Amino acid sequence: MEYSCKDFKVGKCEGQKVVHGETMPLVLEPPEPNNGDLESLLLALKKNKDWFDDMITKNSAALLRGFNVKNAEDFNEIVETFGWDDIRYVGPAPRTHVHKRIWTANEGPLSEFIYYHHEMVLIKEFPKKVILFCETPPPEGGQTPFVPSFRVTERMLEEFPEAVEEMETKGLKYSFTALSKNDTSSMRGRGWEDAFGTSDRAEAERRAKALGMDMEWLPNGGVKTILGPRCLTKVFDGRKGRRMWFNTLVGMHGKEHSSATMADGTEIPKHVVKRCEEIIEEESIQFNWEKGDVLFLDNYALLHGRRPSLPPRRVLVATCK
Repeated sequence: MEYSCKDFKVGKCEGQKVVHGETMPLVLEPPEPNNGDLESLLLALKKNKDWFDDMITKNSAALLRGFNVKNAEDFNEIVETFGWDDIRYVGPAPRTHVHKRIWTANEGPLSEFIYYHHEMVLIKEFPKKVILFCETPPPEGGQTPFVPSFRVTERMLEEFPEAVEEMETKGLKYSFTALSKNDTSSMRGRGWEDAFGTSDRAEAERRAKALGMDMEWLPNGGVKTILGPRCLTKVFDGRKGRRMWFNTLVGMHGKEHSSATMADGTEIPKHVVKRCEEIIEEESIQFNWEKGDVLFLDNYALLHGRRPSLPPRRVLVATCK
């Protein structure tokens, strides 16, 4: 793997793993200790745009560390350097717009674990890259763990070849219940009005349909969204033909507000889901934040989540096509 670029020095970080020869995350630091100002970084990124993009794809994750990135404005400048198109977040997580292309990451209670997922995996258009910036690192916990998705498929095929192929052939069906109005006491507390950007039911239905969802209105004013069939795994160009575990089976199976079955209604055996959860944890990379970190995740290749955290913790996000 060709990592050399005179504008960056390759570093190390806690929790980093080498997976099939790829460093996750690849840590890029200033070439000289006094070269960590924002202007030098923006210049280096402009000069090495294609190389940097290549590093994200080849390693699934790249971390800029040791640069003096202070706030949402600085972060936005970094994101805009690349010229990648913005993609608007659609989903249940409560988020707030901060500046231009920058939003808060999931504002659900810090005490909760946000389960591993590919961003916006359930809808027709999902981001290629998820970029995170740490403005305030947590005093304890609050890691953003991530998982090379192809390893989950490989291991599930080793242990449950028949179940995997049945789910692959039939596809998956998910249901999810969204409340009316926002409930910030929940990680999935985004009301359907905010999620669909309208209080008009007919318009919400039209927008849901465009995203590939069916809707059922509930007596309490909430809505049940049904999605399917959806794939179990996906293969993306430029990623060595790997089958990514591109689903949210473990995160939604048998939960209070959600369910996951095969598309024909066949139940997925509990022991298969349980073992999948263990495999995902075993394959995870536990990434600890430092102030000013900017982490680029290849959303096609990685599941990511959030560990419970003590306050304060402020991580901002941009999602790109």
